[in-house]
Amino acid sequence: QADLVESGGGLVQAGGSLRLSCLASGSNFRTNAAGWYRQAPGKQRELVAGISSGGITKYSDSVKGRFTISRDNAKNTVYLQMNSLKFEDTAVYYCNVGVWGDSGSYWPVDWGQGTQVTVSS
Repeated sequence: QADLVESGGGLVQAGGSLRLSCLASGSNFRTNAAGWYRQAPGKQRELVAGISSGGITKYSDSVKGRFTISRDNAKNTVYLQMNSLKFEDTAVYYCNVGVWGDSGSYWPVDWGQGTQVTVSS
């Protein structure tokens, strides 16, 4: 089981940028897929972005072209660069590690505690 610690959340104006980081320990990070989910008040948790152990990425339509997921296996860290932030990006963002399917699907297994991202309009 992986222990995941997110950082980098905060308050930003619409149009601004933030970079989230997630440090993974207690697992063989380089062989796992990783991803970011988010949950806004009153809404279901949704996938934002995922990255396979080999670097294949996928994004939700709502963030495609604005967000970039990346990983540094030497540092056991996965990142989410968020640009052109919108009010509707406000949510708690959760890091996870999991499984990448042959069809490109991503299933999270272990979760971090979450970090708040608030975008002011």
